[in-house]
Amino acid sequence: MQPLPSMGYDRAITVFSPDGRLFQVEYAREAVKRGTTSLGIRYKDGVVLAVDKRITSRLIEAVSIEKIFQIDENIGAATSGLVADARVLVDRARVEAQSNRITYNEPIDVEILAKKICDFKQLYTQHGGVRPFGIALLIAGVNDAPRLFETDPSGALIEYKATAIGAGRTTAMEIFEERYREDMSKEDAIELALKVMHEVTEGKLSEETVELAVIELKTKEFKKLSAQEVKGPLSKVSKESSKKE
Repeated sequence: MQPLPSMGYDRAITVFSPDGRLFQVEYAREAVKRGTTSLGIRYKDGVVLAVDKRITSRLIEAVSIEKIFQIDENIGAATSGLVADARVLVDRARVEAQSNRITYNEPIDVEILAKKICDFKQLYTQHGGVRPFGIALLIAGVNDAPRLFETDPSGALIEYKATAIGAGRTTAMEIFEERYREDMSKEDAIELALKVMHEVTEGKLSEETVELAVIELKTKEFKKLSAQEVKGPLSKVSKESSKKE
């Protein structure tokens, strides 16, 4: 009996398959695809981050599920995949941000921070006895301009105007391709984020199950929106969807 092509090549992170693949990294990407949808939208004066918290039981306290994290005053991150892995990377990002403030007395550049996190992720694809992080991060922030980066379990880094990670990525990217505009206001970006989430969750969306954060260029501050602040735009999106149906 001939062994399967992948047999033996997925046992260690340091072994390439004959066709040049690292199976452990691909498995980590699958963990991200199984995660809830997270998205980021860059508008003209800032960035919006949104996540689907996916409350699976009425016994769960919704506030205990955290998938958007503040990294620094001007930087935030949204996650999809293994949340425990995300916390490790978020803690490292916070240390990098604070080290930069202590050393240079200024906030870290968003791109530099994203690259440092990706360098750390990449280390976990090169050494035996470890596994890749089963998490993708959207790192968003403002310095002189709004920036939005997507990081992959392999350590790859891409900058986007609007992007999504997790189970609803394909649907979200189709909507972004059709509706995204670079001159959007904050309100437009929040509305688009909620429209995408409404589509991805097939209408099963409430102010408790979606979390939004905004980083504005003017104030250079990260701010999570309260359930009350989300309620208005969400009801507008729900009404519009009901009319179309």
